[in-house]
Amino acid sequence: MPDLLIELFSEEIPARMQTRAAADLKKLVTDGLVEAGLTYASAGAFSTPRRLALSVEGLLAESPDTVEERKGPKVGAPEKALEGFLRGAGVSKDDLEIRDDKKGQVYYATIKKPGRPAAEIIAEVLEATIRKFPWPKSMRWGAGSLKWVRPLHSILCVLSDEAGATVVPLEVDGIAAGDETRGHRFMAPDAIKVTGFDDYVVKLKAAKVVLSAEERAEHIWADATNAAFAQGLEVVEDKGLLAEVAGLVEWPVVLMGDIAEDFLELPPEVLQTSMKEHQKFFSVRDPKSGRIVKFVTVANRETADNGATILAGNQKVLFARLSDAKFFWENDLRVAKTDISQWTKALENVTFHNKLGSQTARIERIAQLAREIAPVVGADADQAEQAARVAKADLSSEMVYEFPELQGLMGRYYAEAAGLPKAVAAACEAHYSPLGPSDTVPTEPVSVAVAMADKLDTLTGFWAIDEKPTGSKDPFALRRAALGVIRLVLENDVRINLAGANAFEPAFAAVNDAVAEASEQEVSAVNANLLSFFHDRLKTYLKDQGIRFDVIDACLAMPGNDDLSLLVKRATALSDFLKTDDGENLLQGFKRAANILAQAEEKDGVEYSYGADVKYAETDEERALFAALDAAEKDIAPAMEKEDFVAAMGAMASLRAPIDAFFEAVQVNADSQVVRRNRLNLLSRIRTLCLSVADLSKVES
Repeated sequence: MPDLLIELFSEEIPARMQTRAAADLKKLVTDGLVEAGLTYASAGAFSTPRRLALSVEGLLAESPDTVEERKGPKVGAPEKALEGFLRGAGVSKDDLEIRDDKKGQVYYATIKKPGRPAAEIIAEVLEATIRKFPWPKSMRWGAGSLKWVRPLHSILCVLSDEAGATVVPLEVDGIAAGDETRGHRFMAPDAIKVTGFDDYVVKLKAAKVVLSAEERAEHIWADATNAAFAQGLEVVEDKGLLAEVAGLVEWPVVLMGDIAEDFLELPPEVLQTSMKEHQKFFSVRDPKSGRIVKFVTVANRETADNGATILAGNQKVLFARLSDAKFFWENDLRVAKTDISQWTKALENVTFHNKLGSQTARIERIAQLAREIAPVVGADADQAEQAARVAKADLSSEMVYEFPELQGLMGRYYAEAAGLPKAVAAACEAHYSPLGPSDTVPTEPVSVAVAMADKLDTLTGFWAIDEKPTGSKDPFALRRAALGVIRLVLENDVRINLAGANAFEPAFAAVNDAVAEASEQEVSAVNANLLSFFHDRLKTYLKDQGIRFDVIDACLAMPGNDDLSLLVKRATALSDFLKTDDGENLLQGFKRAANILAQAEEKDGVEYSYGADVKYAETDEERALFAALDAAEKDIAPAMEKEDFVAAMGAMASLRAPIDAFFEAVQVNADSQVVRRNRLNLLSRIRTLCLSVADLSKVES
C-alpha cells in the first residue's frame, strides 16, 4: 500500500491562518480520497510559514470496482422520464432490467464502475482542493486565475511504496507537481528532492526547517526558559504568543535582550502588552520583584555574530515603542493625580449605544444600581457608588486608547495614583470580571457590587430596547454577562432577588425616555423575559456541574426562583437525593400517587386536597403512612423555613418505605366511597408534601 506526500509551497502564510489551513488541507484531501473509494491507515497535516504539508499512510493503490443498482421509472412511463433516467445512469435501454414491484413493473439499471489508479484520483482531489481552498483571505498574482493566500510557488505530490517513489501527474494554473521542495529561505534555499515523508522531514531539518509547529513551539519555550533560568529569571507564559511565534519562523533561534533602564518602572502589564502586540516579544520577569526586566525574541536564522545585530535592531525599535508607552503613562498619571473626573466627563461624547445613550449616562445608571446592590453584598454604599463612577474613566486615557486590552487594569493604577481607597481602585480592575467560565470571580464586596451593576445594566438595557441574543448570534455578549452575574452570585453566596427592585427595575427606569414611559405591564413582561434568560444560562451552568435540566425545572417551578443562590441549593440537594435509592423510589411513589389522584379528580370533577383522617384507615399500612406523613411534615416545614434542603430531602426519604408498603397492600379505589375518598385525600397529602420541597412532576422517571 503506497504512502502519499503533498506539500504546497508558497510565500509566507500569516501565522494565525496556518493551523486551520493544515487542518483544512487534511480534511479536504482525505474526504475526497475516501469519497472516491481510496481508504487509508492514517494521515497527518503540518505547517510552516512557507508550506502546508500532508502525509497519508497506507493508501489503497487503486479504488475498488463498484456495482450499483438504480431503480428507474415504471414500465410504460413517459419517454422523457426514461431518457432522463438513462442519461443519469449512463446506460442504454438495452442494458435495463425489468422487475416486478409493489406498484407494477419497473426498470432497473446495473451500473458497473471499474476501479481507478490512486494517482488519477489524487490528482483530481488535490486540484479541486487547491482551487477551492477556504482561505479567510486570498489573492491573485501574475496572469493566472488561481487564488491563494500568498503566491503559490510549487506543488510536491509523491506516491511511494517498496518499488520507489513516483510523482503524481498534476498541473494547476501552470504549476506542475514534482518531487522537489526548498529549505530555509536564507540558510538553505536550494532545491531538495524527496522520496517520501520520512525522507522529507529529515532533509528539511538538514535544510534548517522544522516541519512540526508543535516541535518549533517546544524548542522556543525550552530555550527561552533555560536562558531565563540561567539568570535567575522566568519567562511570562503566553500560549497564544508562543503559537503565533512558532508560526513566524521555520528555524527558531531564541535571543534574550535587555530593556533600557528608563522603562523598568512602567507597570509590568504595560511592558508585556507593548512588547507582545508590537514586536511579538516574550516578557522575562524577576520573580523577586515581579518586574519585567528583559525580553525574549525569536529569530528565523542563525548568524555569525550569534544574533547580536538582530538584538541591537530589536532593542532600537523597542526603545521607540516603549518611549511612546512611557509618554502615555506619564501623561495619564498627571491627569489622574490632578482630576480623574475629567476623563469621565469626556465620556459624555462617547456613545455606548444609540438607543442607550452615552457612556456617561450608563455610568450614572451603574452608580445608582451599585449603591442599591452594595448592602446586599456587604459593601460600603458610598464606596460602591464612587467606584462605579470612576471604573470606566480609563477609557479616556491615552494608554487604553493605545492598548484597549488594558482597560480596567489601568483604571486600578490611575485610581491608586488619584489617592482613591484601595477597594475603589480594586473595583476599577475587577468590575469587568468574570469574562468567561474560567475567569476569576471578584470577591471583594465593592468589586462584586460594581461588577454586578455593570452586567445587570448591560442586560436590562439591551432587553429594554429588544436587542436580545438570537440563535448563535450575540453581538453584545449578553450570554457572557448573564453567566457573569450567575457566577458572582453563586461564588460569593449572594442572596439577591433578581426580579425585585434591587436588580432590574432601576436600570429599566433609567435606560432612556422610551423605557421610562413604558407601561408597568410592558416593563413587567421584559422583566420576566430577562429572568427566563437567566434561568436558561443557569441551566447550562449547572449542567456542566452534573445537574440535569429536569431537576432544575423542578426547582424553577418553586417560589423564589429569582434568588439564584436559593435555587441552586435546592437543585443541588434534589439532584443528590434523586441519585439515591430512596430518592428514586420516592419519585416513583409520588408519580403513582399523582397519577391516581389526577384520574380520580378528572372522573369525579372534584379536587382531593384535604380531609384525610386516620380513623377511616382500615389497614396497618394506611395507619403507618399517616404516621410517617405526620412525622415528615414536622421535619420538612421547619427545614424549608431554614432553607435546609438537605434536611428536607432527608425527611422525604423517610416516606419511601411506608409509601411502597401502602401501594403494595392497599387498593385506593375501595368499594366504600368514604374509604376511597379518605385514601385519595391521603394521596393528596403525599403530593402536597412532596411538592412543597420541589415540583417532582417535572422530574423525568
